Amino acid sequence: MSDVRVRFAPSPTGYLHIGGLRTALFNYLYARHTDGTMILRIEDTDRTRFVEGALENLLKALEWSGVEIDEGVMLDDEGHVTEKGEYGPYIQSDRVEAGIYDEYIEKLIDEDKAYYCFCSQERVDAVRDQMKADGLTPKYDGLCRSIPKEEARERVANGEEYTVRLKLPQDREISFDDRIKGKITFNTNDMDDQVLIKRDGFPTYHFAVVVDDHLMKITHVVRGDEWISSTPKHVYLYEAFGWDAPEYIHLPTVLNENHKKYSKRNGDGMVEDFIAEGYTPEGLVNFLSLLGWSPDSEEEIFSIEELSKQFDFDRVNKTGAVFDKRKLDWINGHYVREMSAADLAEAIKPFMLESGLIDEDYPADQLEMLAETWQSAIDKFSDAPKLAANMYADPADMDWEEEAKEALDTEEAKTLVDAFLEKLSGTDEIDEEFAKSVMKSIQKETGIKGKNLWFPIRAAITGSVHGPDLSNVMLLMGKENIEKRLNYVKENL
Repeated sequence: MSDVRVRFAPSPTGYLHIGGLRTALFNYLYARHTDGTMILRIEDTDRTRFVEGALENLLKALEWSGVEIDEGVMLDDEGHVTEKGEYGPYIQSDRVEAGIYDEYIEKLIDEDKAYYCFCSQERVDAVRDQMKADGLTPKYDGLCRSIPKEEARERVANGEEYTVRLKLPQDREISFDDRIKGKITFNTNDMDDQVLIKRDGFPTYHFAVVVDDHLMKITHVVRGDEWISSTPKHVYLYEAFGWDAPEYIHLPTVLNENHKKYSKRNGDGMVEDFIAEGYTPEGLVNFLSLLGWSPDSEEEIFSIEELSKQFDFDRVNKTGAVFDKRKLDWINGHYVREMSAADLAEAIKPFMLESGLIDEDYPADQLEMLAETWQSAIDKFSDAPKLAANMYADPADMDWEEEAKEALDTEEAKTLVDAFLEKLSGTDEIDEEFAKSVMKSIQKETGIKGKNLWFPIRAAITGSVHGPDLSNVMLLMGKENIEKRLNYVKENL
């Protein structure tokens, strides 16, 4: 085991966002690549955004994806939330309750690196609004910076409401090296005296993240590049405490098709949504790995084990990566195609049931045949009902493609439909022998062959001139349904 220690530290504010899973995945792949440790810490100090059940949903989504947690918060064998590791608690609210942050905030105040602020939120907002109106960087104006410590402590003891703010040095450049972006520099005149302790006594993200990362011996902070502007404050806090800062790696933003941030606030996808659509964990993880990272080859299909062997931050892009749903479907389709017919049948069953196309009594062998029939066209499991819908629909409610209507609007088509109906009348049911031989028999009798044979028959039975193996479709539909459809075609098309 190496000394590399990375952490994924989400807030339990709802379902896990796809960008969050990408961050967790990159942390995990680097941990596995370096034989390091993957830690999950829950940052729940913003109690106003806490969502009941979000933690369990988060852990289940990570478990589903194959991102394994070595230390921190995890699910036990019975699905209950538990913790493992020597640096706990790993939930920040529990760390607050344990008083872990108290000595560190006192140290900063004692050394004049932080101060009590008694300004109301209304005043802070008004100051920021005025600065914005004046064309300045909106930030706190430092009114309480000069209050003597003794006076401030007395006001706190008297019950006056307060926050604790970081006392940044004036007009000083703070630099840090980012593994992906290179050297980044900010001037403190453009930065805010960040709140470290809120009015409710809870630490802010900016304070707790530094203390926790240090105490948990995190060596690499891997997170989205929206945190770049906050990093100088974290770097300064490390300096203020006299601690060595971790290495920073800020990942490129995940963009939607409009090249805007693919975010929770814009209603863009949660992992739960992709599970509900029937994506495989292998497909989604494979796709996410290529969002901002490129392998040292032309390959695009990787297992999570193969990814961990290749993954390194040196091949992570600096610019944003567009979430291309078509590419996700293509990658996921590869994994669908690798499934056995039996496993695919089991996977599509909930979607088929929900669509109402089948019920619980639908024969297992028929469902397996259906899965095998449509497997080459299924990119995600929810595709199955859409692909198979025409097979189960009443002819009048079918989606008849224009190309199918054209194929049926010929004298040859009329001949073929009549010939097929005659073949059906001579059999009690469609079995495998009938399904495999009927087209060849009709070809011999009519002399029609090639697409002039196949297009009209397929169009009459399925509503399309393209599709899966027709003999399987016949077996799945059965004699009665096909007769009904051919007679509808005779009368209407």
